[in-house]
Amino acid sequence: MLNHWIRSLSARLWVTSIVALAISLTVLATAATYAFNHFPQQMLGLHEEMESAKAIAHGLRFDGAGRPVSVALPTQMAWLFEVAPTELKYRVLDDHRNVLLASNGAKGSEAWIAGDLSGSVGDVQRTEIGTKPFAVLTLRVAHGPTVFYIQTATAERFVGALIANKVKPIPAIIKTIIVVATIIFGLTFPFTVHRVLKPLREASRAAARITPRNLTTRLSIEGVPSEIKPLIHAFNEALDRLENGFAVQQQFLASAAHELQTPLTLIRGQIELQPGIDDKDLLFREIDLMARQVRQLLHLAEVSESQNFSFGEVNIVDVVQDVMVYLARKADRKEVKLRLETTVAPPSIWADRSALFILLKNIVENAINASPAHSAVVLSVDAVSVQVLDEGQGIRQEHLPFLFKRFWRAPDAQHDGAGLGLAICKEIATAHEWRLTVSSLVSGTRFAVWFS
Repeated sequence: MLNHWIRSLSARLWVTSIVALAISLTVLATAATYAFNHFPQQMLGLHEEMESAKAIAHGLRFDGAGRPVSVALPTQMAWLFEVAPTELKYRVLDDHRNVLLASNGAKGSEAWIAGDLSGSVGDVQRTEIGTKPFAVLTLRVAHGPTVFYIQTATAERFVGALIANKVKPIPAIIKTIIVVATIIFGLTFPFTVHRVLKPLREASRAAARITPRNLTTRLSIEGVPSEIKPLIHAFNEALDRLENGFAVQQQFLASAAHELQTPLTLIRGQIELQPGIDDKDLLFREIDLMARQVRQLLHLAEVSESQNFSFGEVNIVDVVQDVMVYLARKADRKEVKLRLETTVAPPSIWADRSALFILLKNIVENAINASPAHSAVVLSVDAVSVQVLDEGQGIRQEHLPFLFKRFWRAPDAQHDGAGLGLAICKEIATAHEWRLTVSSLVSGTRFAVWFS
């Protein structure tokens, strides 16, 4: 069971996907950690500066003349500018570098960045305000026809402390995310694979139901993934070739049997009419045996095609009695008694009467052939089966698996035959969805046909 799972496509997809996910997450986490550790200012500093500048631009309030008069900041950001005026500053300037609004500690006319303001928009520049190094970001804001500039200044010492505080837990967080994501993916992936492979399982079940009796069935490609469609098409094409070959074989078998019947009858008639032929009985025996084999070939060809059956309500006891009447002479010659036993009145079954007759006739005929003189062959009929019991030598255990194979005869068989009788029985039982069983008794053999 474990070995089967290990070799299954689902297991291989599961393992491959888990490994691919773990490797991908590890590579991404390593790259992110490296970037945060070696380029913290670019990863976090610029982001924080830009967020502050955008918040200030969004919070600008203007008077009727279009001049900024106040800034409405989010509570937490306003608190930071208030409690750390030496570390965080902002200014709102006009196009001529005049300071219109400023945070605590940012008032004054001294320029933070030299040169044209428009050339500094969007960049973080290092400069000194007073004696402390700061990172200054400039953002351009247009209000109607007027252009204003927002500058935020963050002390590099403050940025360093902020980055260190944010970067430090990142590796542990990433490791936790990788482990949790891998576990969740590993638990949910089998369900995904099970659903994805559903069309393949359905195609496999449909293929398993195809037998020589329903070779016309083809696998559907509806809902099948495009990757599997070539396999389905190839399988259906193989079925086309197999159906054609099987039809040709059955047609040849039936035609040969039909063509042989007439010559054999003519040969027998010529021998009967010709005087002076020695060993006529031996010739008749061989011709009759050959004719019997031809009839069996014809029966085999007929029962191998489902369209040859004509189903209807059949009384089992009536068919059994017909078989006993048909084989009465053979049983008398062998000095074997045929006996019918019925425990209950069996119900009618849905079957082809002629096929059921042939099936029971072949089994009972074999039982007569295997029975010693002065013995009995019992036909037992109940509500679900017909059983045939003889008092012969029985069937050797190693021969049981081969009984229903075409043209197989036991090495120690004492009666003539082509090895087709039980093969015909098997074909008939399969067509009717019956079970055909055989078991060796202390003395003799029991064949049983189970109707349910």
